[in-house]
Amino acid sequence: MAHYIALVDGKPGAYGVVFPDAPGCTAMGATHEEALRNAVLALSDWVGQDAPPVARSIEDLRIDDEVGEQLEEGSVFAIVPLIQEKGRPVKANLSIDAGLLEAIDDAASRAGLTRSAFLSSAARDKIIESV
Repeated sequence: MAHYIALVDGKPGAYGVVFPDAPGCTAMGATHEEALRNAVLALSDWVGQDAPPVARSIEDLRIDDEVGEQLEEGSVFAIVPLIQEKGRPVKANLSIDAGLLEAIDDAASRAGLTRSAFLSSAARDKIIESV
């Protein structure tokens, strides 16, 4: 999975995230954590199904004058995963406890989703939550 380096700044109640290698891609949140979760979604939307631009390393970004100015003003680096939709389903063979699978199917049915859509959504949420 590709990752991009973001710059986070702000204060409690108003945090902002920008991506030096994804011009125009920004996110905000009331907390640092919320801003980073929103940044995962913003980056995914920004890239879409296009080939993502090459992301620079932290070392390369440190020598960028604009990034250096933002760091001097209090911004900090954060690593944000790129969850890029490919627009095509792929089969995956998974082993899972039978009772858990029943619970998944019940929850998917209540949500009006297929098992695959439910599991995809849950996995995406868990990845975003782990940022």
